[in-house]
Amino acid sequence: MKNIALKSAVCAVILGASTFAFADEAAEQMVQDALPVMHYTCASIAEEANGDEAFVVTVVEKMTALSLYNRQINIEEHATTDEEKAQLREAFIAALSEGCAADKDALLGGVVDNAVKTTLGL
Repeated sequence: MKNIALKSAVCAVILGASTFAFADEAAEQMVQDALPVMHYTCASIAEEANGDEAFVVTVVEKMTALSLYNRQINIEEHATTDEEKAQLREAFIAALSEGCAADKDALLGGVVDNAVKTTLGL
């Protein structure tokens, strides 16, 4: 997966994720939105995206939101300043890149979840 696409996806996710206090209906909708993209591997997302960064961003956003929600993580508890968020973003990019580099056939959802855990020290 291209590093630029990962950076774009991470920027959107980390900056956009503040709290995940979803009502049951909103949580169910988030799960329904994520289910159709959970089959992607690191290699297959890059192949299907064919250079379309917006597609990769959308998929990674859905997977990251689900990971954060499932773990009941509020990003504001880990980073409140722009500098702290930038550090999390860089750590997430590195973890995501390492995960995909280690196994390009790994399910992207698992790599995203591991990147969340690694980034937040869980």
